[in-house]
Amino acid sequence: MRTPTPVPTHRRPPGRQQPKPISYGFSSKPVAAMLVLLSAHGANADGILEGRVINAAGDGQLTGAVVRIEELQRETLAGQGGRFRLPSLKAGEYTLSVHLGQQQLDRRSIVINDDQITREHIVLSADALLEEVLVIGQAAQMQRALDRQRYADNLINAVNADAIGQLPDNNAAEALQRVPGISIERDQGEGRFVRVRGISPDLNSVSVNGTQLPAPEAGRRAVALDVLPADLISSLVVTKALTPDMDANAIGGSIEVESISALDRDGLFYTVRAEASYDQLTEQTSPAYALTAGNTFELARQQRLGIAAAFSYDQHKFGSDNVETGAAWDLSEQDAALEELEQRDYRIERERLGAALNMDYQLSTNHRFFWRSLYSSFRDDEQRLANVIEFGELSASDEPGEFEFDGKARAAGETGLAEVKRELKDREETQEILASTLGGEHFLGAWTVEYAVGYSQAKEDEPSSLDGAVFKQENVGGMGFTNSRKPRLISSDDYVNSSAYELDDVEYSQALTEDTHISGRLDISRDLFIGRYPALLKFGAKSSQREKTQRIDEFKFEDWSDHGISDAQLTLDQYLSASPDYELGRFGPGISSGAVRGLLTGLNKNDFFDAEASRAASYDIHENIYAAYVMGRIEMDAWMLLAGVRHESTQQDFDGTGVDGDGNFTAIDDDHHYGHTLPSLHARYELLDGTQIRASWTQAVVRPTFEQMSPSFVDDGEEAELGNTQLNAMQANNLDLSVEHYMGTAGVVSAALFYKDIRDFIFATDLAGSSERWQDYDEVATYRNGDDASITGLELAYSQKMNQLPAPLDGVLIAANLTVSDSEADIVTFDGGNASRRSIDLPNQSDVTGNIIIGYEKHGLMLRLASNYKSQYLLEVEDLASKDGDVYQDAQTQIDFSSSYNLTEQLKLTFDIANVTDEPYYTYQRNERYNAQYEQYGPTYRLGLSYSHF
Repeated sequence: MRTPTPVPTHRRPPGRQQPKPISYGFSSKPVAAMLVLLSAHGANADGILEGRVINAAGDGQLTGAVVRIEELQRETLAGQGGRFRLPSLKAGEYTLSVHLGQQQLDRRSIVINDDQITREHIVLSADALLEEVLVIGQAAQMQRALDRQRYADNLINAVNADAIGQLPDNNAAEALQRVPGISIERDQGEGRFVRVRGISPDLNSVSVNGTQLPAPEAGRRAVALDVLPADLISSLVVTKALTPDMDANAIGGSIEVESISALDRDGLFYTVRAEASYDQLTEQTSPAYALTAGNTFELARQQRLGIAAAFSYDQHKFGSDNVETGAAWDLSEQDAALEELEQRDYRIERERLGAALNMDYQLSTNHRFFWRSLYSSFRDDEQRLANVIEFGELSASDEPGEFEFDGKARAAGETGLAEVKRELKDREETQEILASTLGGEHFLGAWTVEYAVGYSQAKEDEPSSLDGAVFKQENVGGMGFTNSRKPRLISSDDYVNSSAYELDDVEYSQALTEDTHISGRLDISRDLFIGRYPALLKFGAKSSQREKTQRIDEFKFEDWSDHGISDAQLTLDQYLSASPDYELGRFGPGISSGAVRGLLTGLNKNDFFDAEASRAASYDIHENIYAAYVMGRIEMDAWMLLAGVRHESTQQDFDGTGVDGDGNFTAIDDDHHYGHTLPSLHARYELLDGTQIRASWTQAVVRPTFEQMSPSFVDDGEEAELGNTQLNAMQANNLDLSVEHYMGTAGVVSAALFYKDIRDFIFATDLAGSSERWQDYDEVATYRNGDDASITGLELAYSQKMNQLPAPLDGVLIAANLTVSDSEADIVTFDGGNASRRSIDLPNQSDVTGNIIIGYEKHGLMLRLASNYKSQYLLEVEDLASKDGDVYQDAQTQIDFSSSYNLTEQLKLTFDIANVTDEPYYTYQRNERYNAQYEQYGPTYRLGLSYSHF
């Protein structure tokens, strides 16, 4: 499988010899650079070393071991199934050694001959693997991840499958939150989207087996990683500094998901897992099952066929209690007052179904073909009951002797009139992702040819969504609240009188979003020498075609009497369900989804079709990207240098609809074409044995989200909402400088500085009053490019297995990381034609994120306690002109516990607790005193049993 690291070889300095001064030239013209390198001394006459590192049991656990030729100071990592390859070797007798971390596993003599392939199959005996940490356990998996990080040409972090299974992390998003600089966005307490160095998920990319994943959610580029079950994943790699052979669409970072392969092991293997989870808040139990299996078949003439498959099913029944204000505080006076309060009760059932089927065919040691496929289905069945309380008072109307309700903010502790809406939302949403990749890899002497064709599709289907059934009661007396942080409602008996509420309207929709991505790539590389230094030239091209479509049919059921529905048929007491178990105050009666749907069934929904909203929300966007690159790599004593350039040409075509205030439709047919040339430079310097310095300058480009460039508008003459098809893509200059020191088992101390300068930052704005066209409008919501935005940060990481402590403390493992960052961006709004500018933090950018993990493993027992922290961050800009309306998410610390015990060599018992301390989700307006949203979930307990055969 192709990895983001272009060449898996590394040269170590002999002793403390200082490198000779060098100058590294780079031409911006790919053809010229290619000719210069090809004219250098070739590698055709040199020898090649290839082989495998396996243990006597043949279970392929030695993937990630370091294979080293000591006299030449050349080394590489054992890849899939323990395979390794070292090209461009001078003829001679050498010493070959194999290491895992600081421990040497094997050492032997080899002979390299010119123009020949030397094959070494290194079978490690049981004596070489006496220490359990070398083969199994969290320390061994961390060691392999660190080795992959250490020997990569660029800045990466890795997590492998065993590490995912050792935390209560059911999906890829939650597994990645332990990586330095990574934080996640949660939905109903579950990890969904991944932020790299605080960058919005829409500015990162996700691929599976080299094929970019599209986004099932309407309007977004971000991929929700909770749709990928952990059981289907072999490893996760986060690339923070891109190389020219990678897609450039990641300002934060690129996330590569690698699925299982049968060639990772020899012979038949399988794992069966069963699990039950218990949600404390709703007192519900849910099952989970998984099966992973594979086999390799030895064919004639050294041909090998590997087939691996995985299946995963997970059901999670849970819920949450919520109280929120929607940032409806009036903070203009000394004593804050609240305009509106909302209580919410969620009951949720999520079902994840995943399957993978992978095939590897090795024609010979130099020719390999592969097919990777992954399917994931995520069903989210959500029912939400909400009470929306708008505070106010009666005032005289234009009609003599009559009064009307006017909203008015109310201080804590005061009581008075309110308008109350009891709402039901009930929808079942299914998200599906399919990714399939077919490709090959061929070693042709000094040349390597890789190619792949990828197809991926994401879909989000909401076939029958009750977006809101609203029962309304006016002029409810005795209403107020206490506590501005977690508001608790003060209410009268009228508040819970179901017969006093009448159905006002029902919003219903049917929606389907599809995102299809087809790509083809070709990569060609050549090993050579420049003087006495081994080098590599690599060049290639890629074509990507993407289509995002959204179809929405919206219906609004109202004016009931016009359709034969009397007022007596609309009171809430005819649509009751049980009152929810709501822990944040008095809630009152529930609403039956079945009863409301029964009412709608008797009506012709086409009579209530909202053509304007439906057509304005539907669109087609085609995006084609054509890329080519050239790059070179050279090892010079203690130095590794990599330089190259990538060019990406983008063609976007838009089809949509605009609607004016008279209900007239306007077809929108637009396009936008542009290109980016993106040079990059990476350097790695081995300062001391185990200590290295990295530096890189890279460029990345991220195109606008589909919502931002939506080809649609709605304009009623006073307010307008429109997309912007002519937005420029955001382009970032990235600087990274890091130092890493590796030690002991699973041991590292590292520090990394990073800086990102983002040009053409995209933000939401209001164009009302900005020009003559919008002079008389109250609001014109759209998106535009701003000035530069910037992020500066520092990542610190430490981990180590405490082998130096006396037993039994030598089983302790400690890992910690901390990221500190600062960001700034300017946004603009308009007032009377004059631009108003203010600076904000980048949304979703926490100043501080960190993890602390304390683990223990010995004699088959594994314990792990993990704490994840992220400081407050800007969530939404409610008022472009004033920071008083800004909404922040509060600091959050989540603690998870996991444990396992090997009952036998093949049978394992697991017990996990997620969210041990019942950490809530809390957002606020201006400062922590003023609630925007409070939501609590409770812990989740999991008990499981797995059986493995290798």
